[in-house]
Amino acid sequence: MEITFSLEEINNVAELIVAAQPHKVILFNGEMGAGKTTFIKQLCKTLGVTQATSSPTFSLVNEYEAANRELIYHFDFYRLKKETEALDMGVDDYLYSGNWCFIEWAEKIAGLLPESYSTITIEVLPDNKRLLKLN
Repeated sequence: MEITFSLEEINNVAELIVAAQPHKVILFNGEMGAGKTTFIKQLCKTLGVTQATSSPTFSLVNEYEAANRELIYHFDFYRLKKETEALDMGVDDYLYSGNWCFIEWAEKIAGLLPESYSTITIEVLPDNKRLLKLN
């Protein structure tokens, strides 16, 4: 699935992604500033999270609860130096929990990822638009 959108359309795009029923572990790719965290915040809202969401750059993971009481984990592994740091925080427990796991900078834990996951790639286009690819 490929979608070109502007920030004003982000809500509709998040709804389309959820409706596409991707794997619950989703890797987010894109350059710094492409809008990965912004899109994850909208996905959380679409899934019924009412609490404030933010980037887990320093904590590595933030946990949210959706309206249906389902848990959502948002990871940002940008500052990770070794995969063992992710193991030390129990990342495998999160990844195999059956809950949503949204992962930024997943290449830092490539050897720990489950066999099945979806990937969202966000590219910056002219005129403040984004190209989102779901695989």
